[in-house]
Amino acid sequence: MSESPKHPQPQDDPEDQSTIEEVSAAGTLGPPQCSPPNAMSSTPLSQSHGRYSSEEEEGTFSYQALPDTETLIGYAIHGNLGNLVTFLFQKYQMKVLTTKTEILQSVCQGYEQHFSEIFRLVSECSYLVFGIDVKEVDPPSESYVLVHALGLTYDGIVDDDQRFPKTSLLIIVLGVIFLQGNCAREEVIWEVLSGIGVRAGEEHFIYGEPRKFITKDLVQEQYLEYEQVPNSDPPR
Repeated sequence: MSESPKHPQPQDDPEDQSTIEEVSAAGTLGPPQCSPPNAMSSTPLSQSHGRYSSEEEEGTFSYQALPDTETLIGYAIHGNLGNLVTFLFQKYQMKVLTTKTEILQSVCQGYEQHFSEIFRLVSECSYLVFGIDVKEVDPPSESYVLVHALGLTYDGIVDDDQRFPKTSLLIIVLGVIFLQGNCAREEVIWEVLSGIGVRAGEEHFIYGEPRKFITKDLVQEQYLEYEQVPNSDPPR
């Protein structure tokens, strides 16, 4: 009886491993591969700020990997993030306080036991994307207010008369991009904005013509990056 010769297994070259991950030249926080139609991504507010890192793992679906109860709860928590971000920024624009009771009644009904986790994620979102802190100002009444954390202003994007409303539009767009993983298709942006009556090519009584503002003005001011999909037909 003879044995088949054993072939040596190829060894991974450490130098090859160093080329697996690449950092995009623009320095965005999004995944290294993101090329959906008309992709938009947000430009980091501070490249040197070290409070946040993002990793995503690829996986495959299988019948054995059905969502468990904890996973479903996680979906529900993340599903409330966008609503709570919008709610808090509405309060921010109105320059009024909000309370935990008001948040639970308006946004997080049924998820009272997960309020701390939802609020923590929203606070991180507000800080990292918008440079705004959510602060508790009256612990006994559990009241909160949003304040600028990094001394940022939006003075460069519009004139004095339009700064406030157009800043709110910027906040909504950045929030959508953040919740989409720091890279969002243009179709998704307009789908969300249509919910407040803002549509590409249509003059809005507050925002004016929004497409130029979003795809050109905000890109020029480096709040957003706007990329055309390579080899798309027709060009997109």
